[in-house]
Amino acid sequence: MGKSYPTVSQEYQTAITKARRKMRALVAEKHCSPLMLRLAWHSAGTFDVKTKSGGPFGTMKNRAELAHEANRGLDIAVKLLEPIKEQVPILSYADFYQLVGVVAVEVTGGPEIPFHPGREDKPEPPPEGRLPNAAKGCDHLRDVFYTMGLSDQDIVALSGAHTLGKAHKDRSGFEGQWTQNHLVFDNSYYK
Repeated sequence: MGKSYPTVSQEYQTAITKARRKMRALVAEKHCSPLMLRLAWHSAGTFDVKTKSGGPFGTMKNRAELAHEANRGLDIAVKLLEPIKEQVPILSYADFYQLVGVVAVEVTGGPEIPFHPGREDKPEPPPEGRLPNAAKGCDHLRDVFYTMGLSDQDIVALSGAHTLGKAHKDRSGFEGQWTQNHLVFDNSYYK
């Protein structure tokens, strides 16, 4: 038995197509795929499997969540995306932010990712501290990912997203890129 996803209207599907097209143009023009993928991940990466709280519920636009230490710099992504979001008001922010993550991977040569809409926005952001902090080491990383219900294999797989982007001192406290070309989605992070 496969997963079950919410059903959305044709109007909603049309808005997804429009948003995807505009996101592709934005990401290509601004070379901001790493930032957009980070936005999607930081939105989703707050999920707690035990309490069923956190996750991709569109709260990243809230000042409180943008103020979380791990989210430094994501206000840039939110501001870049807002003109597109205004053109597709039917879309939830929850779907919108996850869609831009899909687009970021695809635009940079990554695999085509099926997008399943139907996420609902929630009013309150998750508590701070649910995202990994690179300065805290492996045990912390495992604790954070295990809270999401993920395994060590999942940690390794998801870490590969660092093939895109680079660290910025003002955001993470670290500086530099992980791969030779931080705008190409490939497996060079593992080499």
